[in-house]
Formats: sequence, C-alpha cells, structure tokens
Amino acid sequence: MRAVIAAEPGGPEVLSVAELPDPEPGPGEVLLDVAAAGLNRADLLQRQGFYPPPPGASDVIGMECSGTVAAIGSGVEGWSVGDQACALLAGGGYAERVVVPAGQLMPLPAGVDLVTAAALPEVAATVWSNVFMVAGLQPQETLLVHGGAGGIGSFAIQLAHRLGARVAITAGSPDKLAACAALGADVTIDYREQDFVAVVKDATDGRGADVILDNMGAKYLDRNIDALAIQGRLVIIGMQGGTRAELDINKLLRKRGAVIATNLRGRPSDEKAAICVSVVEHVWPLVAEGLVRPVVGRSFPLAEAAGAHAFMESGEHSGKILLTV
Repeated sequence: MRAVIAAEPGGPEVLSVAELPDPEPGPGEVLLDVAAAGLNRADLLQRQGFYPPPPGASDVIGMECSGTVAAIGSGVEGWSVGDQACALLAGGGYAERVVVPAGQLMPLPAGVDLVTAAALPEVAATVWSNVFMVAGLQPQETLLVHGGAGGIGSFAIQLAHRLGARVAITAGSPDKLAACAALGADVTIDYREQDFVAVVKDATDGRGADVILDNMGAKYLDRNIDALAIQGRLVIIGMQGGTRAELDINKLLRKRGAVIATNLRGRPSDEKAAICVSVVEHVWPLVAEGLVRPVVGRSFPLAEAAGAHAFMESGEHSGKILLTV
C-alpha cells in the first residue's frame, strides 16, 4: 500500500509517499480501505518528532479516517466487508489501508458522504468527551472555545449551540470570526486586538465562562483562570502556546475551579470505544438532522501531504483539512 512517511523529524518537506506492506487485521480488528484522512495539530507534532505514537501503534501519521471495510479479524461482530465507516485511530491514517480496533469504528451519520466523514471522528470524539462527558457543559452555561475556526472549534460551536449553551470563541481574522458566528457563536473575540477575559466577563455580566476548551496550554493558563466562572472547568487539550506555566492556586481555589488536561490518542482502546459509542448515540443524530455538520476547509491528495501540513501551519485554514486517497 501507499503511505505517507516522515524520513526524519522536521518540516513538511520530510513527508513523502512510500510503499509499505499491507496491514492485516488481528483479533478484534477491522481493515479499512481508506477514502480520506483528517489532519490534526498532533500530526504536525509527530512529524516534528515531539509526539510519538503510543506503543504498538503504526508509525504512519494520521489519527482519523474514513473508508470501506476490506477484512475482519476474529471476534468482530456488527461489521461486514463492504460497510462504510469512519474511525478514531492511534496512528496509520495517512495510507491506503489501516487496521482499526473494532470499537473505534463508527458508522457514517446519515447524509454524510464517505470522504467528508473523515472530518468527524477526532473532532466529534474530542468535543463530546471533553466538553460534555468530562466538563459537563449544561444548557444555559457559557463555553469559551479558543481557536474557534479550526476543526475542533467549529464542531464545538455547533454542538454546544445546539445543546443550549452560550458560545464564545477566539479567532484571529474578521473572516474567521464571521465564520464562527455563522456556525452559532454568540460572542466572537479577535485575540489579536481584544482581551478575551474582558470580553467574556462583559458578555456574561461579570460571571465568566463555565467551561473553557483550550488548545494553547501554557500561554493562556493564567488568563483562562481569570476568565473562569465560579465552579468553572478549564479543559486543556493542546499546547500550541507552550507546556510550562505557573498556576495561581489561590486564584483557582477562590473560584472553586478545575483544571483538566486530557487527550484521546493515549487512552486504552476500551476507553476510546466507550467514547465512540457515546458519540454515535448522542452526536450522530444531530449530524444526521443537519443541525451539526463537519466543516471541511480544504482537501489535498495523499501525495500532497507536505502541502497540507504547510497549509495547516500557515494558520490560514478554517475547518478541517483532509487528505484524499
């Protein structure tokens, strides 16, 4: 099979297409013929040598894909050769074929085509598990999403809006702010020109955000605590702004707040499977009704993975970037 490999840690130019042996499904696994794979910020970190795959996972980059079932390992029930699906992966998505634990395979939501479905697994599982399963966002509460125009942000806006929460976002251009507003964001904040703490406080009559979904990490830690409401929950899912910062524990105590750091990739398969089951139960019906939709900003052929990475690093994109096979 053709797969994208990184010859060494480095920039997008280290990515190239190589011929690798076809994977074979083991017990409890399914082999997919890949139609498309979604790009994620973690893919850039892996290419740079900072985010290796979990033990036993493929070295090929790619944490989500869509495709057609090509073979089934022993003990797998509920799937047949020829079924279309999308999948949450620990690795291996940038390839013509990938092996997936059956529990991390999800049916396509009604009305979503096979290629577009590659934009769903990581964002849906990340947003649902972190904002709702972990942070417990409730109707009428306020969610602040950093990076609202990205794949995760655009999905978080829609899902929180449809489930009755008020949504504030940060983004870096008028076009991105407008796109977020069109998806349902109630408060849009230009992080280049505005203080997000002040804007969120003003928009909530001084209360602050009940839940913050943060992809920045260290750079925003102190200001995120300032922006939290009493009993607010800060969920950190990225480290684009660095990995080390001081935490004012007294400030956090006064707010009776929580700081939670999570990821999906390193979780055991049974935990990922439970998240996928919950996503299919709670999120897919909203997608099928057209109330929440995957936002695809641009697609590249598999052979142009380097260009896709460079485009993501430029920060010019909105929504998901896909590689098509």
